[in-house]
Amino acid sequence: MSTTVVITGANRGIGLAFTKLYLARNCKVFAVCRDASPELLATEAHVVAAVDLLHLDSMVRIEEAVGDKKVDILINNAGILRDEPLGNINYHTIVEQFHVNAVGALYVTESLLQNLGEGSKVAFITSRMGSIADNSSGGRYGYRMSKAALNAAAKSLSIDLKPKGISIAVLHPGYVQTDMVGNNGDISAETASERLAQRIDELELSNSGTFWHSNGEVLPW
Repeated sequence: MSTTVVITGANRGIGLAFTKLYLARNCKVFAVCRDASPELLATEAHVVAAVDLLHLDSMVRIEEAVGDKKVDILINNAGILRDEPLGNINYHTIVEQFHVNAVGALYVTESLLQNLGEGSKVAFITSRMGSIADNSSGGRYGYRMSKAALNAAAKSLSIDLKPKGISIAVLHPGYVQTDMVGNNGDISAETASERLAQRIDELELSNSGTFWHSNGEVLPW
């Protein structure tokens, strides 16, 4: 029986790389996105489009697509990055980032609880910019705040879902060459997805709730 994987933000970047990686492992992949890219449509993934994490009512499309199938791996990868400099903070974009990066990821996870069971794994693609201890450069108020909120939610889920045999990974991908950062990263999306998949492979109940760098380093909260 093949492994079933659900990936959000699957139309490009790390999400697309994840999709291709798990398809190469002969998994059944539900690739969730707002707008499907030609490259995603060219894969054999089951594409679930028109899902916008800013609009929670669109999440029903994920539930309808997955149906009653058990989800072995859920990867909450979708996210947005905005910049709010002190003295000229755009509070609308801060709220937007909270909705997508934190609330949306939690909502997706809760909506699929009936599909998660003993042995299921849930990965949250976060950022070390959500670490308070690691913040030495300031700025990026909305992104940092939303990722810290995501980390807090993921940690709570690791506690609440442990009795059900469901493990949680909180994962920083590294500085990845994606559209989000103008392709200025130091590793490719493919390399990042391979490293992150290794962390997911190593995930079990005993290390559930750990905040990892994709290279295996444990990061401070």
